[in-house]
Amino acid sequence: MERAGGSRRLSIPSTQVLEEQAQESDDLTDSEESIYSGLEDSGSDSSTEEEEAEDQGNGDEGTLKGSSLSKKAQAGVASQKKEQGQCQSLEAESMPSAQQDLPRRDEYEEDTSDEEDVRNTVGNIPMEWYQDYPHVGYDLDGKRIYKPIRTKDELDKFLDKMENPDYWRTVQDKLTGVDVRLTDEQVELVQRLQKGQFGDVHLNPYEPAVDFFSSQVMIHPVTNRPADKRSFIPSLLEKEKVSKLVHAIKMGWIKPRKPKEDTPSYYDLWAQEDPNSILGRHKMHVPAPKLRLPGHEESYNPPPEYLLSEEEKLAWAQQEAAERKLNFLPQQYRCLRAVPAYARFIHERFERCLDLYLCPRQRKMRVNVDPEDLIPKLPKPRDLQPFPTTQALVYCGHTGLVRCLSISPSGQWLVSGSDDGTVRFWEVSSARCMKTLPVEGVVKSIAWNPNPAVCLVAVAVEQSVLLVNPGLGDKLLYGATDQLIEAYKPPEEERLQPVTWAVAAGAEHSRGVRLIIRHGKPVKQVTWHPRGDYLASVLADDSHTQVLIHQASKRWSQSPFRRSKGQVQCVLFHPLRPFFFVATQRYVRLYNLLKQELAKKLLTNCKWVSSMAIHPAGDNLICGSYDSKLAWFDLDLSTKPYRVLRHHKKALRSVAFHKHYPLFASGSDDGSVIVCHGMVYNDLLQNPLIVPVKVLKGHAPTRDLGVLDVLFHPTQPWLFSSGADATIRLFA
Repeated sequence: MERAGGSRRLSIPSTQVLEEQAQESDDLTDSEESIYSGLEDSGSDSSTEEEEAEDQGNGDEGTLKGSSLSKKAQAGVASQKKEQGQCQSLEAESMPSAQQDLPRRDEYEEDTSDEEDVRNTVGNIPMEWYQDYPHVGYDLDGKRIYKPIRTKDELDKFLDKMENPDYWRTVQDKLTGVDVRLTDEQVELVQRLQKGQFGDVHLNPYEPAVDFFSSQVMIHPVTNRPADKRSFIPSLLEKEKVSKLVHAIKMGWIKPRKPKEDTPSYYDLWAQEDPNSILGRHKMHVPAPKLRLPGHEESYNPPPEYLLSEEEKLAWAQQEAAERKLNFLPQQYRCLRAVPAYARFIHERFERCLDLYLCPRQRKMRVNVDPEDLIPKLPKPRDLQPFPTTQALVYCGHTGLVRCLSISPSGQWLVSGSDDGTVRFWEVSSARCMKTLPVEGVVKSIAWNPNPAVCLVAVAVEQSVLLVNPGLGDKLLYGATDQLIEAYKPPEEERLQPVTWAVAAGAEHSRGVRLIIRHGKPVKQVTWHPRGDYLASVLADDSHTQVLIHQASKRWSQSPFRRSKGQVQCVLFHPLRPFFFVATQRYVRLYNLLKQELAKKLLTNCKWVSSMAIHPAGDNLICGSYDSKLAWFDLDLSTKPYRVLRHHKKALRSVAFHKHYPLFASGSDDGSVIVCHGMVYNDLLQNPLIVPVKVLKGHAPTRDLGVLDVLFHPTQPWLFSSGADATIRLFA
């Protein structure tokens, strides 16, 4: 047969050729038999009526020769028929359209197969293999067999469920992909299986049992076959398979497939909301503000004082709408029936709606903070040792208030001044009073020269400052101090000074007093420069001469200020730089002595400053006040306190820094001394660490006074304190 558009001819094998090929197929091997024995006619839709007619025409001849053909040959014939069907399908394409329009017969009409109608030729395989693919397998030609198109969505399924009376007995066949209506017998079978009954109706589960074992005990068992050896030995093949799978999983060659959820998930949008609330479904609903309740002026018969006069009505009409106290005019009616309809009802409702959706409202979220998180994470005190913890020695001997303390640079000697008019020198290690110096008045302040080469003590008594050589320790040391004082030569011209320098003589010289600096006002503080040549004194005066600086080697005094900045409480020299601290009642001023100008003004936030101390590094300052505050200043950070401590209950009298250890202490009128760990880091970006570590108690408050002065040992972590109970205590 020739195609319409070309000269190509398709050769169709005849029945005789098929028989010869079938005879040759008798010599097929077993492997070939295994290949062809499972093939069947796939029932392709491409078979035509001519193919069926040719099969019927050759039926008699095929029947006669079929008896002599083996099963292998029949398999080969089936294969050749398959090829013949494909060729005829190509031939059918070249036929005229008139011949193609002939009516076709259903190829499944005379299906005599014992199995069910298998429309897809993939075989009896699990359909779960192709669950995630659009096809269900492949045919003999290797082409995909696609799943039937199911266009039903959830809505169609719901309508089918409501309208189709057989919906409950319709199931989907996974093998063919079509809907199958279950018969009554099948439904009954399913119901019996659901009830736990047997599927076969005619099965009697209660048939009489056959007594296989006799009721008499026999000597030999019915079966005595020994157990196999393989039952005691693990399977090596299974072990090898498992080890290969484990290795593949470890290497990442086998990865578990994530289950794919094709079915959409539905959830209740308002399941977690309060069903009682009307607007509970809105997450961020903010209730609208309530309207103000009407007052007496809105009544139909208000009291006379709420009614406006003619002048007030005229003034109300001339005002702007935003400036009016009332947005309506109060009116009076004789009865409720005479009240007309409210003319501004719609206008007010409209304004209310504008307020509801134009006026912004926000919800302020409440922050739940754990109180423990607000407490700063401080190290434990035992990790910050050493610091003074217990009372070691008590220095007794004074009969009045011990106002001031000072210690020698070596830490061997301690000097104290008291209201009993004496200055006592103590040995630190033994608490023994080595020397007592009587003075004429109350000792307000005392300071040991910080220069270890000079043995000199400055004592502020009434209106004088006494420079005393205690004569303790090395004879060469205090002998050289006397020689230094005696080697002074007065200048040729006398200079005008605010004070008078005098050399002690007679009984005062024998007691150790070497120089006397007489002031015109009472002296309340004296302090040394770190180099030991200069000292400063503070007078109880309001003039510009209340602060004086003295040079001991030249016996020269001067007033550094031209005018007074307030009542000075105490002064202090910077340990490293040429700075001078002056503390008034509420401020601390830092002056540059070289440039002779104000460098910084610190705001203490205290009512009355009592004392101050400078850190050995010179970058931090602490101030004590009479209002129970201790202010820590970081001079490089700010002019305001970095930290304010309110640990004491009464006024602070004295504060002190340790020269080597990160410790500072404060003494108060409540009779306690609080020791704190104050670590200053070299890193400028890291703030100082302040941790209270110990509260020391030992002094008994007397006449509303407690601890008057505190002082650290220069080398050891020891603390000295003097109190109103006329004792000095050492805490170590």
